[in-house]
Amino acid sequence: MLYYKEYIHHPESDWVVFIHGAGGSSAVWYKQLKDFKQHFNLLFIDLRGHGKSANLSGKDDGKDYSFEFIASDIVEVLDHLKLAKVHLVGVSLGTIIVRQLGDMITDRIKSMILVGAITHFNIKSRFWVAMGRMCKNFVPYMWLYRLFAFVIMPAKNHKESRIVFIQEAQKLCQREFLRWFKLTGQMTGLFKKFDVHLPMIPILYVMGDQDHMFLDPIKRMVDNVKNAALVVVEECGHVVNIEQAQAFNDVVISYIKDLKSNKKTSYDGLPLALD
Repeated sequence: MLYYKEYIHHPESDWVVFIHGAGGSSAVWYKQLKDFKQHFNLLFIDLRGHGKSANLSGKDDGKDYSFEFIASDIVEVLDHLKLAKVHLVGVSLGTIIVRQLGDMITDRIKSMILVGAITHFNIKSRFWVAMGRMCKNFVPYMWLYRLFAFVIMPAKNHKESRIVFIQEAQKLCQREFLRWFKLTGQMTGLFKKFDVHLPMIPILYVMGDQDHMFLDPIKRMVDNVKNAALVVVEECGHVVNIEQAQAFNDVVISYIKDLKSNKKTSYDGLPLALD
C-alpha cells in the first residue's frame, strides 16, 4: 500500500486528500499543512515509486502503468481508511490522476481542486514532450527533469517551485522516471475522454497567470462547464500552492467551506492582488 500521513481535525470534519505530480512527493504540500489542518481532516499520499512509496517501484511489473492503475493505488488507501467522501486536491500531473478518480469513484468525491492543471497540450508542450521521448533512453533523467522544470517554471519567482520539484525528483530512479514519462503517450486520449465525459463534481481550477504552458486551454474550457470555476493568481507560475501559498490556502479553504454550506460564491476570474 502507498505511504500516507493523516492529520485529524475532528471526526465530523471533511477530508481533504492531496495528490502530488510526477517526480514529486507529498512534501510539495508543506505550505498547506498549517492552515488546512485547522479546518479539515487531511490525507497526504506518496504515489507509487515516489517519496516514501519508493519501495513499491518495480512491483506489479506484469501490469502496464496507466493513470487508472495509479489511481487504483489511491482508492486502496481510501478504502483502507474507510473514507466515504473526500475532497481531492491535485497539482500538475496529479490533476490528471484526480480527474481519473473522478471517473472511477464519482460518488465518493465532494470536489476536485486542480492546481496547475493539465487539460490539453499546446504547441510548446507538445514540442517538449516529443523531445523528451526522443532523448529519454540515453539522456540521464535528471537532465531532462531539470530542463522540463525550467521550461515549465522559467521565471525568477518560480525558483522555489523548481528547487522543490528537482529535489524530490532526485529520489526517483531512472527506471521509475521512464515508466512515468511513458504515461505522456496516454494523455491525449485522456484529454479527449475528459472533454466528453465530465462528472458533475464541483471543480475549482487554481492557476498562475504566468503558467504559459497550461492556462489558456483552461480559460477557454471553463466558460462552457457549469460546475467549474477558475481562479487565476497574479505574479505566479505553474505551482501556485508553493509560489503563492497564502492566496492558494485562503481560496481553497473558502471554496470547500462554501460547498459545505451551499453558499453560492463565484470564484470565476477572481483577481488576487498579493502583498
